[in-house]
Amino acid sequence: MAIPLFVVRPVAWTAPDPSSIDALLLTSANAVRHGGGALAELSALPVVAVGAATAAAARAAGFTVVDHGATDAAAALALARARGFARILHPAGRDRIALEGVVAITVYASDIVDVPPGAARQMADRIVLLHSVRAARRVAALIDRGGVARATVSIAALSPAVAAAVGDGWRTVLVAARPDDDALFAAIESRD
Repeated sequence: MAIPLFVVRPVAWTAPDPSSIDALLLTSANAVRHGGGALAELSALPVVAVGAATAAAARAAGFTVVDHGATDAAAALALARARGFARILHPAGRDRIALEGVVAITVYASDIVDVPPGAARQMADRIVLLHSVRAARRVAALIDRGGVARATVSIAALSPAVAAAVGDGWRTVLVAARPDDDALFAAIESRD
């Protein structure tokens, strides 16, 4: 069962001069999907991505991925710095975590959508998969407002940050070993 929490849409933006950038830091495949022609103007730049899925989306769009992390944006940024990239552009969503020393530019927005009545009750006695800190906070609020006991809901989080954002009191909280769906499903399958 899927309960959409957000709708992703492109945001108009202008690409900076590619000669002022050493590399792109991509933390979501949504940046590739919704970056549009302005992002294509930067396709000659090397990319460091967070996770295999974002790296694959970048490659499919014609970018050269020189490295990808397996945990979070901070780890991917460390990989970029280790490769000697100093002037890094982060095409990102409107709602993002700030990264020190990186120029971020909004290329997409993830807007909240109304959920169907009773959506919180449908999460009881199920495992809820969470892919972002923002989704974790939204699900926790929906559960709490919906009168559903957290102890009846299990959480499967894409990262430790997502697990932390959802808070305490859940039946179980499973965390993927790396930020991709294969690892998320492996965490679910390995539960007791």
